[in-house]
Amino acid sequence: MTAVTIDCDLLVVGGGINGAGIARDAAGQGLSVVLAEKDDLAAHTSSSSTKLIHGGLRYLEQYEFRLVRKALAEREVLLNAAPHIMWPLRFILPHEPHLRPAWMIRAGLFLYDHLARRRRLPASEAIDLTRHPAGRPLRSDHRKGFVYSDVWVDDARLVVLNAMDAAAHGARILTRTRCTRIAREQGAWTATLIAANGVSTRVRAAAVVNAAGPWVGSFLDQATPVRSRNAVRLVKGSHIIVPRLFDHPYAYIFQNADRRIIFAIPYEHEFTLIGTTDVEYHGDASRATIDGDETAYLCDLVTRHFRRSVTPAEVIWSYSGVRPLLEDESSDPSSVTRDYSFELDTDGPPLLSVFGGKITTYRRLAEDAMAKLLPTLGRRPAPWTACAPLPGGELPGADFEAFRVQLSGRYPAMPARLLDRWARTYGARLSQWLGHAQTLGELGAEVVSGLYEAELRYLQAHEWARTAEDVLWRRTKLGLHLPPDAQAAIGAWFAAHPSA
Repeated sequence: MTAVTIDCDLLVVGGGINGAGIARDAAGQGLSVVLAEKDDLAAHTSSSSTKLIHGGLRYLEQYEFRLVRKALAEREVLLNAAPHIMWPLRFILPHEPHLRPAWMIRAGLFLYDHLARRRRLPASEAIDLTRHPAGRPLRSDHRKGFVYSDVWVDDARLVVLNAMDAAAHGARILTRTRCTRIAREQGAWTATLIAANGVSTRVRAAAVVNAAGPWVGSFLDQATPVRSRNAVRLVKGSHIIVPRLFDHPYAYIFQNADRRIIFAIPYEHEFTLIGTTDVEYHGDASRATIDGDETAYLCDLVTRHFRRSVTPAEVIWSYSGVRPLLEDESSDPSSVTRDYSFELDTDGPPLLSVFGGKITTYRRLAEDAMAKLLPTLGRRPAPWTACAPLPGGELPGADFEAFRVQLSGRYPAMPARLLDRWARTYGARLSQWLGHAQTLGELGAEVVSGLYEAELRYLQAHEWARTAEDVLWRRTKLGLHLPPDAQAAIGAWFAAHPSA
């Protein structure tokens, strides 16, 4: 069978946050774009973060002021773009006098408050933990502390929304499609893409972006004629999820004697998310899992701060992601820079490779990537994403609470908890599949508890969901709330309803 041929301006390899963000930015600037991802969107690192849009308070100690400023500025840009999957979160920082003096923390928080303009997020302040509600779950020796602001994000959905917006601007999103080879031929790149079903596609592209994350170096070595000047340092970060440790809306950031920090964050109403570790990693990034030492490390550190102990036996779920960080001279994985860098090879049609980065700065990374790449194609960059909502984020005034009240009035018979989940997941796009339905019976069969056919059909048709894992752990987090047999039931639904 002759392979299908697609002609385009730009081929993006990698469907994590950087690849999806670049595809969106490029398509919105009028480029014809193809994105190829070997697995599902956000299948690896981009769904394994601490789920924060944050400046990186600890990076101030490493004098990474430029990175922190850039990240801080992005918090409110992204809040305005997707207020349904992001919201402000206040962090409690108990003071540990033996680790850092109070004046140093105050100075760092002052910088954190003022390095970038802040409109929607409240400033930091000192608090008395013996009186503050967030002090009650902590050990009695925590008497003073500080509180500051950052932003929560559903990381996997952020990737999907960027891919959706790229597709809305004309991009072709090919999931479960591996790019096995690219070669320069007659002034363009010729790429071979192999889908999971074995179907081969030939892409002829004026330029290629290598946004393969942990595989950025191996893609260059194995699939291209280009060799890298940079090296990627793979660092595994693992998280655990335990039953809820506190019943207030604040999160915690704990300082530790090894100079690492650990977060304890409210998660999915019923749980607490704890992370992260920083461990050098040398294996297959797609198979990264937490080990016993990491689990014990996270449990022990949290137990040092809370009145109640946390044991490995209480861990309900865990996940690990491999961060592709720029190699530097640091001997401590926690100190490796989270900033990003590009390599642009113009020995013929251009190839731009993306090294490093963090989810907070993905939009700026995409903007910077276009600023580098477009002039090589004879185009002038026209940045546009800073003021553009993501799909579902088209809420007047970016006011999610007003939207939620409006939904309650429009769908009075729908269960409040279910309507809240739908609102947080789909935002303004909820009406695309909920429509005028007023009862659950109008949504088709209930495939598993709280998940109806209408939602599954939407996820399959518009969000590239193909498996139960895609739905349970990336498009939603229902996997935490449903029994183990839910995976088989959803898998059977997909088998009975193959995508077109």
